[in-house]
Amino acid sequence: MSATTRRTAALLLGAALVTLSATACNSTGGSSVSTEPKQSAAASAPSNTAGKPAESKPADAPKVAKLGDTISLKGNDPADTADVTLVKVVDSAEPDNEFTHPGDGKRFVAIQFRIKASGKKAYSDAPGNGAKVLDAQGQAYGSTIADTKAGPSFQVPANIAPGESALGFVTFEVPKDAKLDKAQFGLDSGFAPQTGQWKIG
Repeated sequence: MSATTRRTAALLLGAALVTLSATACNSTGGSSVSTEPKQSAAASAPSNTAGKPAESKPADAPKVAKLGDTISLKGNDPADTADVTLVKVVDSAEPDNEFTHPGDGKRFVAIQFRIKASGKKAYSDAPGNGAKVLDAQGQAYGSTIADTKAGPSFQVPANIAPGESALGFVTFEVPKDAKLDKAQFGLDSGFAPQTGQWKIG
């Protein structure tokens, strides 16, 4: 068997394993996208200072997570959960060295996440695998391996003990004219049944 044939076979086997993994993950009850931020006790308490009546909002008004919000996410294992916060978005981020540059007609966007392992299991994953950004047309862009001056990237793998958290940037390479609208993050390298989504545009 030639080297090329062996490489092709290895690629096909890898693709098959990814497909099987995704199928197994989705067979546990389907996938969902969560846009609802986790509320603190202070945020959920009614504000009624100076004797003014509290403003009423429609009960069915959708809650949309934005910059600074935290979304509670579930993994494939019930013991694998995390509170993920979208901390910062740095558009047109500068590379941190002279050898790394976005491709022609593209730019780097660095997004900082905070991941807190909220379940009984430690978080151990490559955060960039489960992150993506979407533009106003719904086109999705996965992460790229690049460090920028925005700040330190996550270590790979990121190992976070239960109850503890880690902070890091994930970098994306997107077209210069793309208007980014949303950021997404999922556990288990994006194969978890739940994905968090934040409005950034």
